[in-house]
Amino acid sequence: MAKNTNHITYQPGVEDVKKAHNKLKKVIYQTPLQFNFNLSERLNANIYLKREDTQIVRSYKIRGAYNKLTSLSEAELKNGVVCASAGNHAQGVALSCQKLNVHGVIFMPTPTPRQKVQQVKMFGKSNVEVILTGDTFDDAYAAAMAYCKENESTFIHPFDDEKVIEGQATVGLELFKEADFTIDYVFIPVGGGGLSAGVSSILKSLSSETKIIGVEPAGAPSMKESWQKGEVVTLDTIDKFVDGAAVKRVGELTFPLCKTYMDEIALVDEGKLCSSLINMYNESGIVLEPAGALAVAVLDQYQEKIAGKNVICLLTGSNNDITRTEEIRERSLLYEELMHYFIIRFPQRAGALKEFVAEVLGPDDDIIHFEYTKKTSREKGPALVGIELKSKEDFEPLLGRMKQRNFLGEYLNKKPDLFSYMI
Repeated sequence: MAKNTNHITYQPGVEDVKKAHNKLKKVIYQTPLQFNFNLSERLNANIYLKREDTQIVRSYKIRGAYNKLTSLSEAELKNGVVCASAGNHAQGVALSCQKLNVHGVIFMPTPTPRQKVQQVKMFGKSNVEVILTGDTFDDAYAAAMAYCKENESTFIHPFDDEKVIEGQATVGLELFKEADFTIDYVFIPVGGGGLSAGVSSILKSLSSETKIIGVEPAGAPSMKESWQKGEVVTLDTIDKFVDGAAVKRVGELTFPLCKTYMDEIALVDEGKLCSSLINMYNESGIVLEPAGALAVAVLDQYQEKIAGKNVICLLTGSNNDITRTEEIRERSLLYEELMHYFIIRFPQRAGALKEFVAEVLGPDDDIIHFEYTKKTSREKGPALVGIELKSKEDFEPLLGRMKQRNFLGEYLNKKPDLFSYMI
């Protein structure tokens, strides 16, 4: 039975957030609030980006981590600190440990991008130990809690902690001070809810008319599900692609704050998110991690509502592993309906492939994947073929030519289990 947490038990005050910001001045950048020409032109709105992707650890997470560690007593620091993180919180804790000369043990899910693991070790230096365990944040969290119990260490929660929330809330304090205009909309990525709880609560106290929209990946809608049921729920499964925002359960402290101060929760398809990552780089030269682009990826859903308005999007991180580039591109192309995979049954005769290329493929169609083994004992031989189109409108004509020439076998894009197995 899920616990009902619709009642606020903790409220970050403006003075507490100001105190946190004063402490953080020693270790963070006051990141810029930048007008973005490309997004503004396309959406007919004034789009500003709060660039937490340029923060010292390339995400906002240092704010909450450092604020928490500096609030601990000597007794609480005696046996060191422990955290569980998919990457960005770990980097914040690591740098905080190094700055404050505190020993830290950091548990990270095994699939965490190598770049993030290396960054944690670099920021923490000799003050931190990294332990990779489990498949998800929740697995790493369970291992970290067991370690804390055994070693009497202090756990630094990535989002469900008062001092962490106050630290993340300083993002809202900054952008309010930086904005010399009325803020109509703010879009905030949501994972466990630390940033969204902190920023939404502080902004509503400073700018009550501002509409605040939380944004989650469609494959990990833990806050959305909790909103709909009126209590914190635990998801059975999640898509771990948006590793910085993919949690099965949001915070007991963060949920009621988000439920009270955010106006809506929107979901973004992971493929759409990948397209936004690519567009942000191509159009604005901004490199983001998947979670860092949630706030801009959702803007198309609100195009009519935000027209002519002043809009702020929080870019929360840029810790992306270059080895994920091909996966990001493929997810984007699949979402945009530009990449299609088929099992094509080629006649077992010379010239069949030449006929397919010359008479079936369009002038702008490109073969990007081809697997085939000739078996002379059969009339036809199956080949796994991937085709990239220039425009999604080219798909139906391609399909028509494949059927007309009797090449079509199976279309794999609509068969996720078979697609995942073969591609």
